[in-house]
Amino acid sequence: MGPVEQAVRDDVEQLGDLAGVEPSLSEMAYRLAKEIDDGGEDAKLLPQLSRELRATLAQLMDARAPEEDDDDLGDLADPD
Repeated sequence: MGPVEQAVRDDVEQLGDLAGVEPSLSEMAYRLAKEIDDGGEDAKLLPQLSRELRATLAQLMDARAPEEDDDDLGDLADPD
């Protein structure tokens, strides 16, 4: 296992339990990372593989990001 794949696996492990499409996305990220570590079939593919890995990891992280309120008034109905 190369350094990129190991880092991706460590990052995904920190997410905890995966749900929905997250397991599929994580497997895709592992495969992309392995291809990057292996140098790709063609060195010309490395930038494309890197972009796809970034997009896949971003999609995994976006699913975990808390939704933000559009304004600071979202808690007005809260009695506290």
